[in-house]
Amino acid sequence: MNIRDLASICYDYVMIDIRKLKELVRLMVENDLVEMDLRDTDETVSLKRPVSGVPAVLHTPSGGVPQAVALPVTAVAAAPAPVVSAPAAPIAASLPAIESPMVGTYYSSPGPGKTDFVAVGTRVGPDTTVCLIEAMKIFNEIKAEQSGTIAQILVESAKPVEFGQKLFVIRPD
Repeated sequence: MNIRDLASICYDYVMIDIRKLKELVRLMVENDLVEMDLRDTDETVSLKRPVSGVPAVLHTPSGGVPQAVALPVTAVAAAPAPVVSAPAAPIAASLPAIESPMVGTYYSSPGPGKTDFVAVGTRVGPDTTVCLIEAMKIFNEIKAEQSGTIAQILVESAKPVEFGQKLFVIRPD
């Protein structure tokens, strides 16, 4: 399935200019984006690329009813598999995790040669910066959003991460 087929399927569910929709899908594929939200005074469009068989979701113009569109993973280029370092020792699956809020490149420190934001054993609070994620040339500070102690770091610096990917395992206070 190509962009034209995808756009045709999407057009059946949303009343949006087909040229705009094709351009949005092209931008998502070219920039390896999993999710895109755009809003203006007349339209609200949210696109989510299917990942591992999860359906794409389209939200219609303001006030409209969201429609789910099941698309095969081959409809758009699949995102690269995240690179995750092998854990040194298994940590209980019941412990909470700090997850990536976006697709991008994970950085453990504010710059080359600088000290990492956190290490195993570091106590964090909700406002503690734990890493940076670069997305579209913008460095985003990621906060812990919970209190506890870093029990395990699950990714390597300068490696790609996906939306929702676990970055850290944390032992709550």
